[in-house]
Amino acid sequence: MNLKWKSLDAWSDAGLLIIRCGVGALFMCLHGFPRLMGGPDKWNSTGRALSYLGIDFGFTMWGLAAALIMTFGGALMIIGLAVRPVALALFVIMAVASIWKYYPFAGWGAADHPATMAVVCLGLLFTGAGKYSLDTKT
Repeated sequence: MNLKWKSLDAWSDAGLLIIRCGVGALFMCLHGFPRLMGGPDKWNSTGRALSYLGIDFGFTMWGLAAALIMTFGGALMIIGLAVRPVALALFVIMAVASIWKYYPFAGWGAADHPATMAVVCLGLLFTGAGKYSLDTKT
């Protein structure tokens, strides 16, 4: 491998910080908070995505849970606290969103954003928060 690229290995924890902050901010500001503030109607429409998986009850509850996880999970991801459990929860939410976008509508092209976010969350589940986080043991 080229030594110039190898020198970036020392910055892998900074890369994880950048990914965590970017993804966390997206979840918190663009996905979670608007759903949370949308109230019961928005929670119900969000939770209704589970109907494509055969879950036909508690749509408002599921939608509220997803909105809370996206909002507060995004904040936890930014500060680097409980990153792996948060990444798992966000992975599941984005996997459901990908199925919901794919199954009844326009195909995988409509599911590219939630599928991408699911893959990033899966990666963070395996890598963890990195050195620059509250999860790091001193």
